Amino acid sequence: SRSDRDGRLGIVIVRGGSMPRLLAVLAVVTIPADAQGGAPGQVTQASTARAAAPFDMTGYWVSVITQNWRLRMVTPPKGYYMGIPMTPAAKQVADQWDPEKAEVSGNKCKGYGAALIMTLPGRLRVTWQDDSTLRIDLDAGRQTRLFRFGNPKSTQGRTTLQGDSVAAWVPRRGPGVPPSTPAARYLKVTTTHMLPGYLRKNGVPYSGNAVLTEYYDLIYEPDGEQWMIVTSKVEDPVYLEDPLILDAQFKRQANSSGWDPTPCSVK
Repeated sequence: SRSDRDGRLGIVIVRGGSMPRLLAVLAVVTIPADAQGGAPGQVTQASTARAAAPFDMTGYWVSVITQNWRLRMVTPPKGYYMGIPMTPAAKQVADQWDPEKAEVSGNKCKGYGAALIMTLPGRLRVTWQDDSTLRIDLDAGRQTRLFRFGNPKSTQGRTTLQGDSVAAWVPRRGPGVPPSTPAARYLKVTTTHMLPGYLRKNGVPYSGNAVLTEYYDLIYEPDGEQWMIVTSKVEDPVYLEDPLILDAQFKRQANSSGWDPTPCSVK
């Protein structure tokens, strides 16, 4: 579940008459500096996706493996499919996986596609490629993902390992957040046009018809630590009977320490 920290309590001094009065104000939404302007309390439309960002994702992040350690730190053995709602067709494909053949066949990067790569151990480098494109470089497999905001040019017919990702800052909904609240609070990314890849590095497949939906949240701890939570949903009419939900956690680093791009590997 994603943390919800939209409410903040502030104190405002209102001067009038002979004595000042103290008012406790609950601010349901905090407007990012780049999106401020106009009358007090009014939200204005930012000119670019970068200016509209409700939080700063740029910098270096390191994955913190707190769930499914044995499945994520090492390649699981052949036939270990627990937790994946596979179709019979998916099981038939996965049962034919051979790590030795995969290592020399040129398919070593099938376990580094968009649907799985955020759950792999490693580091991220997040930058803005331009005002409408957020770029994530991953040292695992030397992969790059581009999140395009707005109405990016269609890439229909062209498939890649990381696919075609369309991003948007999305308003949060939940207790204490009115439906009319216009300020965005998290990042939603929808990825299509992916080359077939693996949902688990031991050959569990996803097809070129798969759709990946991701939600990116930032959490700020009292001690100054920053965490990024990525929740992913993979839907595949060919190889999944139900959506597959994956979670990953990242901790912000102060610098590029440990950044070490390495090539794809089956093992």
